[in-house]
Amino acid sequence: MKKWLPLIIILVIIFGIFKWGVGINNTMVTKQETAKTQWANVESAYQRRADLIPNLVNTVKGYASHEKETLEGVIEARANATKTTIDPTNVTPEQMAAFQKSQDGLSGALSKLMVVVEKYPDLKANQNFLELQSQLEGTENRINVERRRYNETAKDYNIFTKKFPASLLAGMLGFDELVLFEASEGSDKAPTVDFNN
Repeated sequence: MKKWLPLIIILVIIFGIFKWGVGINNTMVTKQETAKTQWANVESAYQRRADLIPNLVNTVKGYASHEKETLEGVIEARANATKTTIDPTNVTPEQMAAFQKSQDGLSGALSKLMVVVEKYPDLKANQNFLELQSQLEGTENRINVERRRYNETAKDYNIFTKKFPASLLAGMLGFDELVLFEASEGSDKAPTVDFNN
């Protein structure tokens, strides 16, 4: 039995290291998947906003058809925003910035549309328009909440993968840092969506 003792000790140590590695790996996978799911929620909120825009533009067009340039700007910005997608587990800061820029372009186009709306009191009183306004306000709030939640889950993942001892395995197993959503310059002001003023 004594001659097998060193082998048993070595096997127990190897098994312990293996179990530790599996535990670290599984935790990183869980945290990464949570962040990916949260990113999908961010994209879903942006998609909801994009889905509201055709109805909004059509409603405005009925009252302000000669505002063609503004309406076309909104449609073009929507097209740019919906074609820019990213995978949060394989994204560079430049790709994240491009995604944000396309979304900011849509926010800017919507802000211009809201300025146009101010010229049309009948439009501001239209029930369909008021309902779209309410949905757009709710969606803008949802976007903000989902971006914050994504940043929280991605930060949790990033911290875990950078801390010792997980940092020993993260690089070897392909658990790269997730890029956080950063507000663009000047985006601390939400797009104007209040049509009642």
